[in-house]
Amino acid sequence: MIDDVFEFLQEGVTPYHAAATAAAWLDAAGFARLEEADYWNLEPSHGYYLIRGGSAVVAWRMPDHAIGGWRITASHSDAPGWKVKTDTVEADGCRRLSVEGYGGMNMATWLDRPLTVAGRVLLRTDDGVETRLVHLDRDLLVIPSLAIHMQRDVNKGHEYNPQLDMQPLWGPAGSRTLTDLLCEELGVQPGDILDRDLQLVVRQAPAQMGPDGEYYLAPRIDDLGCAATTLLGFLDAAAEADSACAPVWAMLDHEEVGSSSRQGAQSSFLRDVLDRILASVPHSAQMEYRALANSFLLSADNGHATHPNFAQKSDPAAPVRLGGGVVLKYNASQKYTTNALSGGIFRAICRQAGVPVQVFTNRADEPGGSTLGNLQSHTLPVPMADIGLPQLAMHSAVETAAVADVNAMVRAVAAFYRAHLRALGDGAYTLA
Repeated sequence: MIDDVFEFLQEGVTPYHAAATAAAWLDAAGFARLEEADYWNLEPSHGYYLIRGGSAVVAWRMPDHAIGGWRITASHSDAPGWKVKTDTVEADGCRRLSVEGYGGMNMATWLDRPLTVAGRVLLRTDDGVETRLVHLDRDLLVIPSLAIHMQRDVNKGHEYNPQLDMQPLWGPAGSRTLTDLLCEELGVQPGDILDRDLQLVVRQAPAQMGPDGEYYLAPRIDDLGCAATTLLGFLDAAAEADSACAPVWAMLDHEEVGSSSRQGAQSSFLRDVLDRILASVPHSAQMEYRALANSFLLSADNGHATHPNFAQKSDPAAPVRLGGGVVLKYNASQKYTTNALSGGIFRAICRQAGVPVQVFTNRADEPGGSTLGNLQSHTLPVPMADIGLPQLAMHSAVETAAVADVNAMVRAVAAFYRAHLRALGDGAYTLA
């Protein structure tokens, strides 16, 4: 399984590439792609998927009879990084790219490492407009740090200014521009390029480490690690899922900047898809509400493992270990959606599957980050639990996690889709 996750991490260099990779996996599994502007003719026991904005995907398998509920996992395709604003600019004998930050990243980790550019380009065609993905797959640029001789106190702490400290070096003055390389890569002329969404990409490939390969390092583990493992669990179990419920897999975008886009968790994207599925099959007026009452969603976004060098930063009552199993996340302010009901159901499913579960809570004096579950509940008010892979160095250019937890997450998600979960009333369920 780790090789599959490595493939997803390596190929998903931008949210657009992550969506394309997910689509390739779904195509290989026999799922049919739909378009929002087309008429949908959905057949029982068939799988389908939809992409919105080029970076968010919802996939599902139709049950063989009336839809009695939804079993959903949701993750996100984006990661903190640097968005390209303009083409290269010349100054002081060199060319630089102009970039701005996206999300909350550890800026220092982006210094002095090989980087490149990837994303999507909008092209003019004879028929109108075409979107093409681009990945300049080579060591292309770097954000060089300032020598310690010129900042003697840098090891005592430095406040990075993204406009001054973090603009990447492209090449010497007079060198080919970004537009030149894009045209060469895509086989087009400069006048064919209408617009582009590009970002910097860390060149480091995923790698296992440790005496027996227990850990792995890679860019974008948060949250492509969850996107890949939930998709693997979905594909493993979708055909065998609870026949009364439709299994759904979602990978949304823009979680790192608030999920407020048309393909983010604050949008109606996921709910639009579920409503349209119901609209395409015969159903009673009450079926939508009954299905929602019998639904469950896992919000899958990574959690912090206890750092061996900074154990004091974690809640001593809830230590989280790399390799200790799936993380179940709680927060009193509902930044995480897990409560006793949803946490108990997830624990019961994992216990049946033999999957270890750990609990994550923030220190009482440390504010925690939020994720997509509580935002998705604005449009999809169903029971939810927040889960994730434990990891170190979250929002670094390269992050660290454990191989064993990848296997645990895939098994947990597959068991979730296979579980026969029935709502008997508020707070009461059967589980088999």
